[in-house]
Amino acid sequence: MTGRRISLGWLAPSRLKGAPHAAVVGVAVAVVLIAALVSALLAPGGDGGGDAAGPGDPKGGARQPAAPHTSRPPHTPGTTAPPAVPAVPDSIQHQPEAPGRAVNITIDDGPDPRWTPQVLSVLKQHHVHATFCMIGPQAQANPALVRRVVAEGHRLCDHTVHHDEHMDHKPFAYQQKEIMDAYTMIKGASGGAPVPYYRAPGGAFTPASRALAAQHGMRPLGWNIDTKDFARPGVGTILATVKSEIHNGPTILFHDGGGDRSQTVAALDQSLTWLAQQGYTFSFPKVD
Repeated sequence: MTGRRISLGWLAPSRLKGAPHAAVVGVAVAVVLIAALVSALLAPGGDGGGDAAGPGDPKGGARQPAAPHTSRPPHTPGTTAPPAVPAVPDSIQHQPEAPGRAVNITIDDGPDPRWTPQVLSVLKQHHVHATFCMIGPQAQANPALVRRVVAEGHRLCDHTVHHDEHMDHKPFAYQQKEIMDAYTMIKGASGGAPVPYYRAPGGAFTPASRALAAQHGMRPLGWNIDTKDFARPGVGTILATVKSEIHNGPTILFHDGGGDRSQTVAALDQSLTWLAQQGYTFSFPKVD
């Protein structure tokens, strides 16, 4: 209605002289009503283009502002909402970022104050970077180690809070809490470093848990070679597993937590030497 002019000249006082008292009162009331109508029409949104009440709007109440559009699932009380990060694909990744004969070294279940420094030393000696799949409380208890992992060029992976290998048979709310609480712990311990992967304990992924992780920037991460070093079968056996199963794919699983990892440290050293001799290079898993 901006710019419209409504003339009320016909209601000027000179036109009302001599009019009967009742008529004057009636005209005055009409003036008030017309003035109110004009004011309403000139007010913002008063031209008939206002929004109609939508679903969920309380009838007769104030209209609530619309929530911003988001593809993220609703946050569960009791967990800390992570910062906004770009979503990634939710398919389980095995492939390396680097082309050619590249492998991904992944280290699970730490960080451990005894074994993680030894694993880091071996990786440094071979000029290899790895992905560390961390248990949330372990990361929270060892923030200096988490920051060392990041400072030395390695990447972080969410490996849940309790390492529950049966979490795929439990409600989504439980899975969500396991993943997001661990994310918060790892992120906090690292000082805010990216956590670009999520690995389900024992491969207990579900479509919903993969989607949740991916929507928070964590690519679901699988493996092709399980060295079974957690069972301490012997350094030679661990190395033999790497050699015999390298044709399965590029992502190799070792452990730096969950017990005595002296065999892992020795076998990792020998495995990295052998892989380099075979012409393999070392990479990170692809994120997107």
